[in-house]
Amino acid sequence: MTTATIEIVLFDGFDELDAVGPYEVFDYGRQAGASLETSLVTLEQTDHVRASHGMRVEPDGVLGEPDLLVVPGGGWASDDGGVRRVVDETRLPNAVANLHGNGTTIASVCTGAMILANAGVLDDRPATTHHTALEDLTEFADVVDSRVVDDGDILTAGGVTSGIDLALWLLEREFGEDVSDSAAEVLEHERQGTVHREAE
Repeated sequence: MTTATIEIVLFDGFDELDAVGPYEVFDYGRQAGASLETSLVTLEQTDHVRASHGMRVEPDGVLGEPDLLVVPGGGWASDDGGVRRVVDETRLPNAVANLHGNGTTIASVCTGAMILANAGVLDDRPATTHHTALEDLTEFADVVDSRVVDDGDILTAGGVTSGIDLALWLLEREFGEDVSDSAAEVLEHERQGTVHREAE
């Protein structure tokens, strides 16, 4: 069986739980038998990234060509915050657009959806984000009131902790309910909200 590669892209000002929550879920999924490999990456080589609450994270390497790219949020509400700055710089949205065009499945957590929106991959598609950015997202996407939105090769999740539910859903979708349930049990996490699944 081919191992699925998952990369979670980090940038200064990302929200810690947006990235660490899915990372831990995927690792428990791997321990439960899912054939996957998860890495924390950045656009450029760096010793560390500082998250929005001050956590310093040492990435595994630079962005490659994963099967799944997870884009965290953090900092959309401030003029110079993480996501706001990343969108203004355009490099990460451009990278997301290129990867999606080459067949990578893209998922966002929280205001990471605004990076996807500015990459042009959410145009007229169903999506969700943190409640503070929903109005902004309506300019780009068909906003759905759901904790997780699955539109096949694009998935979005609401605020912060919904990244855990997004990752558990991805485990279920790709590796089966047993794997997802095993990860949720180890985490002692009771899945919340609904998954709006557009593409069957």
